[in-house]
This record gives sequence, structure tokens and C-alpha cells, in this order.
Amino acid sequence: MRREIAKRVAADLDGVAALSGGQLVDVVRRDGTCGWLATTGQTPEWTGDDRADRELVVPICGACPVQRECLEWDLRVHGYASGGVWGPLAEDERRAVFPVWSQRRDDAAGGVGGAL
Repeated sequence: MRREIAKRVAADLDGVAALSGGQLVDVVRRDGTCGWLATTGQTPEWTGDDRADRELVVPICGACPVQRECLEWDLRVHGYASGGVWGPLAEDERRAVFPVWSQRRDDAAGGVGGAL
């Protein structure tokens, strides 16, 4: 992911930065497309292959109304080390966003540790 795209993604997450961790969890579980699929038993058959599984989640995450909340939640909880697809970025994409997002949170907190 190019740095400019990572900057745009991180800036977009500023819109949900004020939500608490609990609020993020509630929104993602209540309104997230993946949560709805899990409760209805309609989740895809995961293959265990990252590339193939990424193709399975594209239509699920692509239409999800809470992508920002999902990604914000993942970055807060798992940081650079998260796995899978969240918000709907793959691991390598989130790893490109994480340092930019982290710096924005540090800057917003006055440079004293930020959200992490």
C-alpha cells in the first residue's frame, strides 16, 4: 500500500477516534456484515489460504457499513500484529496504515502515548 493511501485511510479513521473500545465492539457486532453472517450461519467455508480467504471476504467487507469502526477496533486491539482481514484491509495493508494511524493518535493526544 502506498504511503499516501495509508495516510488517507488513517485520516478517515479520525472520524471514529472518539469512540470507546466498547462502543466500537458494540457497533461492529451489531451492524457489521460479518457479525450478521455469523449469527445466521451463513459464513463462508474458510480455506486457510490467505489469498483464497481474502477473495471470500471481499463481498462481505466491501458492503459493510462499519468498515471504519472495524478497522479502528482492530488497530487498537491488535496493532501491527493483527491477522486476517479487518475493515476490509488485509494484513499487509493494515501494517502500512498502522504507523500512520499510531502517529495521528499520538499527535492528537499531545504526543504522550496516544491511543496505544
